[in-house]
Amino acid sequence: MRVTLLGTGSSAGVPMVGGPDGRGDWGLCDPAEPRNRRTRCSIVIQAAPDGPRLLVDTAPDMREQLLACGIPRIDAILYTHAHADHITGLDDVRILNRIAGRPLEAFATEATLAELSRRFPYAFRPWEPPGFYRPVLLPRAVALGATVEAAGLAVRVFEQDHGLSRSLGLRVGGFGYSTDVVRLDDAAFDALRGVDTWVVDCFQRHGPHTTHAHVEAVAAWAERLRPRRTVLTHMGVEMDWAWMLANLPPGIEPGFDGMTLDVPTDRRPLFP
Repeated sequence: MRVTLLGTGSSAGVPMVGGPDGRGDWGLCDPAEPRNRRTRCSIVIQAAPDGPRLLVDTAPDMREQLLACGIPRIDAILYTHAHADHITGLDDVRILNRIAGRPLEAFATEATLAELSRRFPYAFRPWEPPGFYRPVLLPRAVALGATVEAAGLAVRVFEQDHGLSRSLGLRVGGFGYSTDVVRLDDAAFDALRGVDTWVVDCFQRHGPHTTHAHVEAVAAWAERLRPRRTVLTHMGVEMDWAWMLANLPPGIEPGFDGMTLDVPTDRRPLFP
């Protein structure tokens, strides 16, 4: 299975708009390091090189992300939650519709689908063939703890505490994804048990934060789960690439936009 990290930045991206010359606020990140430039969080998962592709979230930067990463088509979409940095690329789904030649399934909780339908009502109207002048999504509600088939993948979803709201984590074989999370409960740890490669939110160096994890929290979670690889995402302007290479605990590494992860079969059964 291959996972492509389309974007690994926080809701404002890195750099943020602003800065002394108007060309970006880099915070503690070195502008000369290209891996410090981060677009908003999203990933693509596929089981085989020529197999269907599942897109997780439609970030505002989706068009440029898909082009930069050489992703030629998408077969289904899963939304982790309805915050703007995870959904507002939705209008560009119409091009993905054209490539696929059909509406695309959109998997999410009922609450997230309701918010998407409120903000993008035209995307959920029935398709009017032959063309796609607007995005067309087929809503597929998922229950917490359920396993759904999306783009040919068995995807187990679980609830995460996002501070002021909730988000979905997901597990596909040996891969786990936990963007936008500040706390994990026992059900989430159970869903992630035995994971080989885990991509996880890490907004800043030190906590606490209202809605996102920090290095110490991720290190404690990784110690409990013991994945082979823990890869950080949703990183803000504190998370300088060189600093992370020098200071992250063993087994924890920074992600970057365009990074690909080849995930082997589970070391332990998903459902023991």
